[in-house]
Amino acid sequence: MLALIAGQGALPEHLDAVLRARGEGYHLRELEGFPTAPDLSGAQSREAFRIERLGSLIAELQALGVTTLCFAGSIQRPPLDPTALDPATMPLVPRMMAALQAGDDAALRAVIGFFEEAGIAVVGAAEIAPDLLPAPTASVASAERDAARGAEIVAAMGRIDVGQACVVHKGQALAIEAMPGTDAMLSALAGQRDGVRGGILFKAPKPDQDRRIDLPAIGPQTVMRAAEAGLDGIVIEAGGVMVLDADEVAAELTRSGLFLWVRAPETTA
Repeated sequence: MLALIAGQGALPEHLDAVLRARGEGYHLRELEGFPTAPDLSGAQSREAFRIERLGSLIAELQALGVTTLCFAGSIQRPPLDPTALDPATMPLVPRMMAALQAGDDAALRAVIGFFEEAGIAVVGAAEIAPDLLPAPTASVASAERDAARGAEIVAAMGRIDVGQACVVHKGQALAIEAMPGTDAMLSALAGQRDGVRGGILFKAPKPDQDRRIDLPAIGPQTVMRAAEAGLDGIVIEAGGVMVLDADEVAAELTRSGLFLWVRAPETTA
C-alpha cells in the first residue's frame, strides 16, 4: 500500500490522476498548515498531521499496511513546538534537531531515514509517474554558453544547499533562486529588467541530491514568469527536473515564443 505525503502545487494532483487511472488506492497525509489540492479523489483516507507527531504518523501508516511512501508537493519548513511533541516522536527529536541545523537536505534525509527504519520504502514521484521526466531534446545553440554557466552556478549553489535555479544572460548571473522559489525569483527579475530581453532560466537538482524528494520542477506558471522576465527560454537537466502539466507547458511555450531545452547532464571522466 502506498501513502502520499502531499504538499502544495500541481504534483499531488498529477500523481492522484495516475494512480486512479491504474486503479491503485493510496492514503493521503498533509502537513498541517500546507493543505494540498482539495479534489484528490483517489485517496482512501486523508488526514493532516503535525511534525511534532511524526512518530505517531509513522506508526499509523504501519498499522494501515503502508509499505511505500512518496513525498509530493512543496512545503515550507514548519516551526517546531516542543510542547506539542508526543511520546512516539520524542526519541526522534535529537536527530531531527541536528538535521534541521545542518540544512534542508540533511533534514529531508533524516525524515526519509525515519520512515525507512520503520520498514516503509520512500520512492520519488517520477517512479510513480515516469512521464514527469522528459527525455533529452536537441541542444539550442544560442543557449549553450549560458546553459553551461547556469550548470556551474546551480552546482555551486547546491553545494551550500541554496536553490536549484538561476537566470543567466551572456554568461552573467542575473538572479539566483532563494527560499521563495523560482516563480518569485522570475517575478522579481521582471520588475528589474525594464524592457531588457534575453537569457535563460536554468534549473537542475543539487549535486548528490537524493532524487526521491524535493526534485525541482517547472510548470505553465514558470513559462509565463520566464516570458514576463524577458527570457529567451528555459533549460532543465534531463532526468533531474520534472515537468508538470506538460501539455499546458507546451502550449504556453508556443504562446510566449520561448524554447525548452531538456539538456543531458554533463558527465565527468
